[in-house]
Amino acid sequence: MSKHPVRRAERALPKVVERDAVEVMEPTSRASPFFSFRYSYTEISAAGGKARVRSRKARFEDGKLTSEAFEGELDRSAYEQMVSQAQHHFLGQTALLMQSLSWLLPFSGKRRPDRD
Repeated sequence: MSKHPVRRAERALPKVVERDAVEVMEPTSRASPFFSFRYSYTEISAAGGKARVRSRKARFEDGKLTSEAFEGELDRSAYEQMVSQAQHHFLGQTALLMQSLSWLLPFSGKRRPDRD
């Protein structure tokens, strides 16, 4: 005795399929918004009286890969000014970090008068 008491009659597949029978979803214009990246690289070097700049950028957004690259030369004084500004910015950020951590040091803050 079979497990199924009723048997279904076999049917033939339809030969013609209507085009509007199934609604087809159109793909969205944006491809995979959850995956994107950006990469950039800039190199500045000085030799003699000129400074040389090289830069490369690449990004992948909306299913499109874009890449850019350029090289150029500029005057040495512009390079020295840029380095000076970068050093000044770095020292300012370091000073802010040290100020926020200074309360951990034993010699920081106001000194209490010795009590007898």
